[in-house]
Amino acid sequence: MNQDALFQLLGEAKALSGHQDFVVIGSLSILGLEESFQIPDSMTMSNDVDCYTQADPGRIFDVVAALGENSPYHQKSGFFLDAVSPELPSLPDGWQDRLIKVERDGVRAWFLDPNDAALSKYARGEPRDRRWIQAGILAGVVSMPIVNARLRSTNFFDTEEAQKARALVAEDRAWFETVKNARGEGLPADPTGLAPPFSPGGS
Repeated sequence: MNQDALFQLLGEAKALSGHQDFVVIGSLSILGLEESFQIPDSMTMSNDVDCYTQADPGRIFDVVAALGENSPYHQKSGFFLDAVSPELPSLPDGWQDRLIKVERDGVRAWFLDPNDAALSKYARGEPRDRRWIQAGILAGVVSMPIVNARLRSTNFFDTEEAQKARALVAEDRAWFETVKNARGEGLPADPTGLAPPFSPGGS
């Protein structure tokens, strides 16, 4: 998926819901940076847009019949809207202040910062989530120091989820060190210019 397809879908959601602000989470939140750098194809493979209406999150569920999985829109376009709750993902403190706004034709999409999205994926920990994260690390758009710093303030569902996420972050830190050593390179530069300088207590 790309931004054009996403905004076509959100335009339909606006017409049906009367809302113009949508928060996009999950894999396709990376599309908020489409105009900033070349997003790896492996980060945009999903065909479902996880989102909710910002002002009234429950309103998004009213458009599922028309735009959700197996809907006429899905069958026509190949893409569908996956209505979610803002309480669904495990995210670090301050994530709402870091949302990336993109506006087109009267529709405003608010995309998760890629490091916050990575933490929500570490919480879930599925193989496809790990592939997305590692692609982002190699592209320089997911920063392990930032992820590690925000890990401490992430609101996990329970202790088990927190422990699993911490273990996966540690695995990927070790993996990336191996990759860097093999390549003889330093950390990739942030191609977006959005990542703040890392400090031990930073967010």
